[in-house]
Amino acid sequence: MKTILLEQIKEYLKESDMVASLANISSCIMLNYKNLNWSGFYLVKNKELILGPFQGKPACTHISFEKGVCGKTYREKKAQRVDDVLAIQDHIACDADSRSELCVPILVNEECVAEIDLDSFLPNNFTEEQEKEMIQAAQYISEAWIKYHWPN
Repeated sequence: MKTILLEQIKEYLKESDMVASLANISSCIMLNYKNLNWSGFYLVKNKELILGPFQGKPACTHISFEKGVCGKTYREKKAQRVDDVLAIQDHIACDADSRSELCVPILVNEECVAEIDLDSFLPNNFTEEQEKEMIQAAQYISEAWIKYHWPN
């Protein structure tokens, strides 16, 4: 899969500073995908997910590995595309307006070190194509993580 968005993400990953790179990527995704109210990253730190660079409304700062879509993404090490977050029993409502979510793990040596998290105010907003695109983006980020020795 080769898209303009993925090409832009690869360009931002030429930056060796993790925060700068991920901040630009979150902005790029926010501008390229329709109907988002949040685009960003959660980083694995101190046995939980900690808020990283993002675009959108204020978000949850700490997320347990045991809760919500992000926690499930961490535990299963696979993408979660949720058409209706209100149907998820342990959904964490950082933003009451969110209705659908796409969360993709960033894996380094088969260990989840971070996640791409996207929220939409519309149900059924995310497509299979977008899921595949974000899985590829996560792979590119993983490669940069190794290349630049980004922290866990």
